[in-house]
Amino acid sequence: MRTPTPSVDLDPLPLLIQGGMGVAVSNYRLARAVAMTGHLGVVSGTAIDLVLARRLQDGDPGGEMRDAMARFPVPGIADHVLERYFLPSGRRGRPYRGVPMRSHRDNHASQDLLAVAAFVEVALAKRDHQGRIGINLLTKVQVPTVPSLFGAMLAGVDVVLMGAGIPRDIPGILDRLAAMEPVETRLEVAGASARESVPHLRFDPTRFPIDTAPRRPAFLPIVLSHTLATVLVRKASGSVEGFIVEAPTAGGHNAPPRGTGAYDALGQPLYGDRDQVDFEVMRDLGLPFWLAGGIDSPERVREALDTGAAGVQVGTLFAFCRESGIAQPLRSAVLDAVHRGREFVLTSSRASSTGYPFKVAAIPGTLSEQAVYAARTRLCDLGYLREAYIKPSGGIGYRCAAEPVADHIAKGGDAAATVDRMCLCNGLSAAIGLGQVRGDGVEPAVITSGDGLGSVRTFLDNSDGYSAADVVTHLLRGVQVAGRA
Repeated sequence: MRTPTPSVDLDPLPLLIQGGMGVAVSNYRLARAVAMTGHLGVVSGTAIDLVLARRLQDGDPGGEMRDAMARFPVPGIADHVLERYFLPSGRRGRPYRGVPMRSHRDNHASQDLLAVAAFVEVALAKRDHQGRIGINLLTKVQVPTVPSLFGAMLAGVDVVLMGAGIPRDIPGILDRLAAMEPVETRLEVAGASARESVPHLRFDPTRFPIDTAPRRPAFLPIVLSHTLATVLVRKASGSVEGFIVEAPTAGGHNAPPRGTGAYDALGQPLYGDRDQVDFEVMRDLGLPFWLAGGIDSPERVREALDTGAAGVQVGTLFAFCRESGIAQPLRSAVLDAVHRGREFVLTSSRASSTGYPFKVAAIPGTLSEQAVYAARTRLCDLGYLREAYIKPSGGIGYRCAAEPVADHIAKGGDAAATVDRMCLCNGLSAAIGLGQVRGDGVEPAVITSGDGLGSVRTFLDNSDGYSAADVVTHLLRGVQVAGRA
């Protein structure tokens, strides 16, 4: 019989929460560095299976992946992943072996890879300290969610953060996983009516023979508005422990503006009065909240605390520090652009196939350049951002607006939806040095950042870059909170 364990207690509340950015930009090294300063470090759970598989194929220098895999509570599962992907001498320039494209038909092997990968990232982030670690997932990327959550919970993850959608079902899923009970979630299918038969995603944690059930982590949904926070308090499937209230100045995916969309001359969405957060409503909900987006100075931290926030979430300043997962040449290019005063971040309404606005930093040699974008052959071989749709035959298919245009149209998609779409799955993987090798070279990267990329200029006196601890020291200089400095 499995021994039940208590839920995670967020007390004392963290003052700083590090953003869960990109595909392993927020990697275990960054999250660990932040947690060791006494704040909440966060790993990105997006495409986490791909990240582990490619690190193993690159030979796992230093053996960190294998060390963490050896601690996975079901050794046979970890051994199978190792046998499939580990290359002791690395790839030697060859293309990466693929991971399965996710769908409702996922088998146990696909789910196992996700669970092991999430376990590894969280376990490494929690190594050799008593700080707290969270994991960030995208609600829009539905199929990998439950196995990833379970793997993270097996590693003792303290907090789950989720945005890019309305994660109403996640609290109940966490409850069931902590009770070692099977989970079923309805697949979101484009254009499906309530009357149509839609498959369910199924995950059974009892396949993992463990003696002690994992702790139920705290859940912090990422919201744009007090309205969504109110809905989640009333209608979520279980307890919500607080909120990240994210302004549209934050990097990555942004929530679209409420109401009729308006755009500036560059095609960037314009946010109005309806997008303003009512902090009185947030306070009245009785749950802690953290402000995110544009937090780049002690003054911004103090302003957030004055609204009644428990603290802040910070992404951009951490994204380009030494411990982040961004490949060194790209990080240097970003810092050089900032040093020269040439930084620019576009809030693109077209880049992401999700339909959500997505911020793209203008960096030479990346997909932000039209020539680089145009030279890339359209291809969808990772598929994390695909949407499910109902085929004319009645079955379930998958399509992505960033795939080849003819393929998208053949699947019933709109040709107009394909214009200027970027393959974020491949581009974000390339940003951390895990780009796939093609016949014409390596996949080009895409770099995302908050609007305040120029705030990194604060740290450019250091010729070798700056650390996560430098960011914490800078943000909290002179900030007093409930007797703490």
